[in-house]
Amino acid sequence: PASRDEARNQLLDLRGREHQLLTAVVIAKGAQIIWKHTDTPRLTMRNFSGEFLDAYLNNVGENVMRSVGAYQLEGRGAQLFEKIEGDYFSILGLPLLPLLSFLREQSLVTS
Repeated sequence: PASRDEARNQLLDLRGREHQLLTAVVIAKGAQIIWKHTDTPRLTMRNFSGEFLDAYLNNVGENVMRSVGAYQLEGRGAQLFEKIEGDYFSILGLPLLPLLSFLREQSLVTS
């Protein structure tokens, strides 16, 4: 969101609903893709009150504009949800565990 009002409207649109996030990581060597992984976590926002939303926005301030969904699951944004299905790191934007697994298989990071 580009503004607090846009963030508020976005969160109101998601309130009480389930949505999916699409995340992916690709590793290429030269021009050839040597590994890829996609993930689709599902998140269900609870039906929070307008007062709760205003308090949340006041607490996170301008940081709310730093995330695509206008929520930050790693902080106060966790209170917006009633159910989360999927990998935590994928929700943050990078399917880290599958990536690390691939890097270990390739001996690019320590096992």
